[in-house]
Amino acid sequence: MVYVIQEIQGKNVIPASKYGELKFLLKEGSQVTLSAGFVTNQLKMKLDKFNDEDYLLLIGDPVAIGLAVAIACHWNKGKCKLLKWDKQDKTYYPVEINIYQKGESDGEPSDTLK
Repeated sequence: MVYVIQEIQGKNVIPASKYGELKFLLKEGSQVTLSAGFVTNQLKMKLDKFNDEDYLLLIGDPVAIGLAVAIACHWNKGKCKLLKWDKQDKTYYPVEINIYQKGESDGEPSDTLK
């Protein structure tokens, strides 16, 4: 499943469907600032089955994007796969994150994170 954070008129997200079925989390114009609690609860409910097979498509309100990433990582033991648009190649690239990962591949924190 590809969870699209927010509907945006005029943005073609169809290319992301090669990573899975598209599911929109928030309607265009959803205001996190005016109803942060409501939007947070909505995202919690819609992402409660987020797992290693799923992706988040990072589009929409930056606060909503941050909330969705945090919630997806919470439900999936710190791991999340993201889709990032590359303007030059005109395609989405997957990016995997793990907020609990210690650092470099040897398990040691990098110098900038010590």
